[in-house]
Amino acid sequence: MSTESTVMKFRPATQRAFDDVTEMLGPKRRPDALACWCLTYRLGAEASGLDAGERRARVFEMCAHRPAPGILGYLDGEVVGWAGVAPRSRVAALQDTETYPRVDEVDPWSIFCLRTKGRRRRRGIGQQLLLGAIAFAREHGAEVVEGYPLDTGEKVDAVFTYPGLRSMFEKAGFVEVAPVRGTLGGSPRIVMRLATPRTRR
Repeated sequence: MSTESTVMKFRPATQRAFDDVTEMLGPKRRPDALACWCLTYRLGAEASGLDAGERRARVFEMCAHRPAPGILGYLDGEVVGWAGVAPRSRVAALQDTETYPRVDEVDPWSIFCLRTKGRRRRRGIGQQLLLGAIAFAREHGAEVVEGYPLDTGEKVDAVFTYPGLRSMFEKAGFVEVAPVRGTLGGSPRIVMRLATPRTRR
């Protein structure tokens, strides 16, 4: 796997950057086509009832909030990546503790989506996005950062790799704390955690 020689730059997903949010999350062929817009996890069952225009409008509204709903990654001024990151308590799908076990009473910041622009994949962008998301969470007071990557070393179709891979999270210092119930694209998943420097023992 090749890696990018240029270090990525990051910015919050604000309304001023909404064209870039659309580039990363919106439908690629028709504006009226349904796309996830990174709402499936954030809104849970509510997302399935939204049409294409409503999904776009909901994300635009979220981008007015502080903290922003995620970060955008750039190389040479081009948006190439997205990371969905928020306190776990604000992500609807993660309230299902049978699927995503809680290990204590801390409300971690969760990194639940890492998306790289198609023609930029397999160049190390996902790893940089993960580090950018960790930094964003810490800047907003995260005591613990959590992720739910695929626990596999096998090749996986790109459509299923949005949670990231265990190896990526391990490289960033995360440790496994629990299994995730169920699989994604045939691969098991795990809950992994990273403490901030001031809370690590």
